[in-house]
Amino acid sequence: MQNRNHLLRLFTLTLFFLCMASFSTAASIQTDIVRSSTIETIKKRGVLKVGMDIFQPWAMKDKSGKLIGFEIDVATRLATEMGVKVEFTPTAWSGIIPALLTGKFDVIIGGMGITTQRALQVNFTNPYEYSGMAIVANKKLAAGFDSLEDFNKDDIEIAIKTGTTAAAAAKKYLPLATLRMFDSEPQTYQELRNNKVHAVIGSAPRPAYEAAEYSDTLFLPIKGTFTQEPIGFALRKGDPDTLAFFNSWITTVTLNGWLQERHNYWFGSKEWIDKIQ
Repeated sequence: MQNRNHLLRLFTLTLFFLCMASFSTAASIQTDIVRSSTIETIKKRGVLKVGMDIFQPWAMKDKSGKLIGFEIDVATRLATEMGVKVEFTPTAWSGIIPALLTGKFDVIIGGMGITTQRALQVNFTNPYEYSGMAIVANKKLAAGFDSLEDFNKDDIEIAIKTGTTAAAAAKKYLPLATLRMFDSEPQTYQELRNNKVHAVIGSAPRPAYEAAEYSDTLFLPIKGTFTQEPIGFALRKGDPDTLAFFNSWITTVTLNGWLQERHNYWFGSKEWIDKIQ
């Protein structure tokens, strides 16, 4: 009986120390996560570093050279509510994810569509906006075209910005067309206005704006968008603390109506159009 009691006490003590060791390890892991989180780095630095590219009306330069747009408003308010400054790093879209992964900035807030391929490289927040692809065409080169299928021919040339989901959409819906890739969005529309390509595929509402502004040479062969995609912040993997904070912030500004108000201004009106270069 004494041996049995002794073994029972020994077992109890062993279990106790194993539990304590487990709790200690969990606490240590939690401390390491907090210490290494991007949020803690931002708070200590006092600056939120944001990667983005120029997309109308997501991010643009006004006539004085200052960045304005939907994403600029989003990132600026996020930084303000974190109690830090914001620093924008304009980056070519084709290299924006590699730049994030190498630590050039803390997060991408730049109209980035959530896709499976991108999610293999980065973590995405919950969507804070939704976008879709639209097509604007040249009246001379695409006369009579009124469907996507009209553009799905090997003698049709479509201008697209490199690295965007517009390219994926074009390959899916217009596999026979010739895609001409450009580093900047303005280049694609310049080619279209110069009668060098039949159409441009890009994120709404820019194609509609182009058709309205250059109605003598451009038109919308189909109304609205032909895809829909969720837009999220992109951040480096292995950082649950930062992901949770960004998701909480997105939930808050969605429910209080601020995101919708900013969406209505930048996507539902053209009050800002005279401000840009």
